[in-house]
Amino acid sequence: MTPIFSIVLPVYNEHENIPELYRRLNLVSKQLGHTTEMIFINDGSSDSTLKIVAALSKKDRRVRLINFSRNFGHQVAVSAGLDHSRGKYIAILDSDLQDPPEVLPKFFAKLKQGYNVVYAIRRDRKESWWLKAAYAGFYKLLSVAANINIPLDSGDFCVMDQKALHCMRQLPERNRFVRGLRSWIGLKQIGLEYKRAARFAGTTKYSLRKLFRLAFDGIFSFSFVPLQLLTFFGFQFFTLSIVFSLLIVYVRLFTDFFVPGFATTIILILFTSGLNMLSLGLVGEYVGRIYDEVKQRPQYIIESKIGFNN
Repeated sequence: MTPIFSIVLPVYNEHENIPELYRRLNLVSKQLGHTTEMIFINDGSSDSTLKIVAALSKKDRRVRLINFSRNFGHQVAVSAGLDHSRGKYIAILDSDLQDPPEVLPKFFAKLKQGYNVVYAIRRDRKESWWLKAAYAGFYKLLSVAANINIPLDSGDFCVMDQKALHCMRQLPERNRFVRGLRSWIGLKQIGLEYKRAARFAGTTKYSLRKLFRLAFDGIFSFSFVPLQLLTFFGFQFFTLSIVFSLLIVYVRLFTDFFVPGFATTIILILFTSGLNMLSLGLVGEYVGRIYDEVKQRPQYIIESKIGFNN
């Protein structure tokens, strides 16, 4: 039977959370009153996550498992879940229970009012103060730099209909920023606020390096501002170099003023060298993404599937 609801659940070393997640999803499924499929994407877990989900799938035909050959990343896992969703309505939900499954009926009801996408807006965050500040700064920067409107404090948690799902499946890029892609497709979207809970168990799988990688994907995938800033500063420095060259010629030919200039020269050399390296780094970010795209490798490799023959 084709399900009405599909719930996409990327998991990576979440063995402590899966039993409670399944229990709560089971209650929500009963509340929805229609056939629901739960698609777990095992993103190369090294704990007992695979074993637990496989056991759930044998017990419950609604549980389906996609097992990656290695860790491909959270955003790719979400995309794989969308690729395999069959429901009329689709939800993206993290497995750490910070996004409570109990709000899904409210979100799905909004879709039935004619919206294609209903995304979650985090009202409260349970992270440390410095992480909250980092998130706030990133979203502010993204709202200024991005060439599309990406709502503030909206993560990947959302629900969508088949029309939005079809659009998402047509976006092939490798360095994925799902919430940005979701905004890019347009259609009729609305945000709903919810209270973000603390992680149920375990520790976050997003290290500082991964958070920076995600931030870079968001900025470089949806903005040319870094390149435009390089053009702006390059023009400014070119103008200043002409002005200072003319000033030096004037001082040398028409005055007796002696300018040692050793310290100034060293500072300028270090500054311009640093600026050049930064410029190369920014250009390299774009070139690296172009390189990833032209290789045309698949976004993920599936080692096995369980429960998809139902």
